[in-house]
Amino acid sequence: FFQFHPTGIYKLGILITEGVRGEGGILINGNGERFMPKYAPTVKDLASRDVVSRAIYTEIKEGRGVNGKNYVYLDVRPESVNKFAAMDGRTNPDGSPYKITGEQVLAKLPDIIDFCRVYLGVDPITQMMPIQPTAHYTMGGIPTNKYGEVVVDDNGTIFPGLYAAGECACVSVHGANRLGTNSLLDLVVFGKYAGLRAAEYAKQADFEKLPEEAESGARSAFDALRNGSGKENAFDLSNELKKVMFEDVGIYRNEKDMAAALEKVRELQKRFKDVGVNDTGKIFNTELLNAWELGNLLDIAEVVAMSALNRKESRGGHSREDYPERDDKNWLKHTLIAKKNGKLEISYKPVVITKHQPKARVY
Repeated sequence: FFQFHPTGIYKLGILITEGVRGEGGILINGNGERFMPKYAPTVKDLASRDVVSRAIYTEIKEGRGVNGKNYVYLDVRPESVNKFAAMDGRTNPDGSPYKITGEQVLAKLPDIIDFCRVYLGVDPITQMMPIQPTAHYTMGGIPTNKYGEVVVDDNGTIFPGLYAAGECACVSVHGANRLGTNSLLDLVVFGKYAGLRAAEYAKQADFEKLPEEAESGARSAFDALRNGSGKENAFDLSNELKKVMFEDVGIYRNEKDMAAALEKVRELQKRFKDVGVNDTGKIFNTELLNAWELGNLLDIAEVVAMSALNRKESRGGHSREDYPERDDKNWLKHTLIAKKNGKLEISYKPVVITKHQPKARVY
């Protein structure tokens, strides 16, 4: 489950906060049309991130991007905001018509105005902002219990002394579709408890005897890159990986494209063995670190593609064109995936339903 933020600055990926739409900003396609009422008639531009991202992607895919390109506009110009606020019947808490001025936009959204002026040469008070959906957050991660202790199977077996919190972890409080700001809440709450449990563990744990050459795995990975043949370039492989994952395992997914993406990722993994770096130094070597990180990204890409291909339904951030409905009977469960004997194996863990039963989302 991967979340796409609907409003990233075109080509840069810098996020434009949902606060812009909260203040009345609206999305406009290449034909100059406000399009969100088609996809979410009630809440319109304030629909959830996955709904808005899919709407933007659909507009672009169907040829209504700006000048045929992969972006649409976010419009927070006061005249536009006031026009559509009046059409929507939006009012202030006291019942008066909702209106906004350029000065108010600048006062409420100073960082966003500054970003656009500096990086785009666009002034949002007088010009529309070019935006596109941007990969933002992964709802999955290292499985943990509510104390940040890493668990290794569907029985909740704890791996002693290992803790995870934040985006790298999956407690899971986000389910298939994280709500805005909940990542901070996740980090603060479970980060605290992970720290407390880690301190408790450290007080009673004895030092374990390390195996001989405990660092050999990491050392060999870096040595392989320093001494690689150089037939392949990490930058080129990285671009190929980004392209195939965004296009085939991105906002919309289907069997054919994801299967092709999985095959492509495995091809890139083989080619990665021939990656070499020009800088073979051992001090602050960012080229080496970026190349090493690419290897990790290829591993995660395989996990994401394989898990998404396996889940034959649509749920939250996972939207399949060939299985458009949510299937609670067969798929109300967590996917666990682990590498055993060099191969990825999928298993499952039940979802614990407490107070609120799952319902269809209606906007």
